Parts: sequence; structure tokens; C-alpha cells
Amino acid sequence: MTFPITKTNGGDLVPSARTFESGDYPVKTYKAQNGAEHRVLYGSNRTNMKLSLTYANIRDVDAEKFLDHYDEVQGTFKTFVLENVEGTDINPTCVGWEGNQDALGAGTPGTPGKDYRYEGPPQVAQVASGRSTVTVNLIGVL
Repeated sequence: MTFPITKTNGGDLVPSARTFESGDYPVKTYKAQNGAEHRVLYGSNRTNMKLSLTYANIRDVDAEKFLDHYDEVQGTFKTFVLENVEGTDINPTCVGWEGNQDALGAGTPGTPGKDYRYEGPPQVAQVASGRSTVTVNLIGVL
């Protein structure tokens, strides 16, 4: 099952808010006996990227898709890709971002940092009858 990108009644499921933490390169810092600092770089890719997506005021049947997906990937265990809409190069999770999609770590599948896993369960808040706001927190993995 892919990450929810399509509404139940058609159309793209686009987040109303997005935050992204770019992570950092794996570095280990050591202090020598004389107090000098030494750093060792352990990789060439950023790790621990975080992406938070909020979908405000969506229908409950669309909010349920996020809960179903969370169960499908066994919570925080399995990874998944934020895919484009089939037959297009549009990634609904990035709609509104005018920079390169690879900057958000949500571009071409298979490239380091393009897979995600859940940081925790989706947060669902009912805002009206039949309407909810869903927030999902994701971690980019290599």
C-alpha cells in the first residue's frame, strides 16, 4: 500500500502545512587530550531527515487512509516512498514547494533519503462532524 496521495472521491490529497528538517551528515566528534577537536565523517549522505505533513479539514474517510497505511507498514517498522501520482511527475506531498523536490528528500525513489518511515502514529483531531485534521511525522531513511 502506498502513502495516501489521492482523495476517496478523486483529486490529490495535498498537505495544508509542511515542515522539513534537513538532518545532518554522520559525524563523530572527539576531543584530544590537549583539548583539540577532531571530527570524522562517516558517510556522504544526510541522515535523520524529518518531514511533518498536516492535512487540515479533510474528510474522515480520507483521514482513515493514513491510519490504514500506518497499519499496512506495521507502524514505524517498514519504509515506504512518497510516490508521484500515477502517470505524472506530480508528488502531492510536495505541492506548493517551489524548490527542487530532491531538496525535501522526496524525489526519485531509490536515491538515498527518499524512503521514509513513520516517527510515530498519525495524529487525528476531529474538527467537525465528518472532518478531521491529520498530522503525520516521517523520518527519511537510507
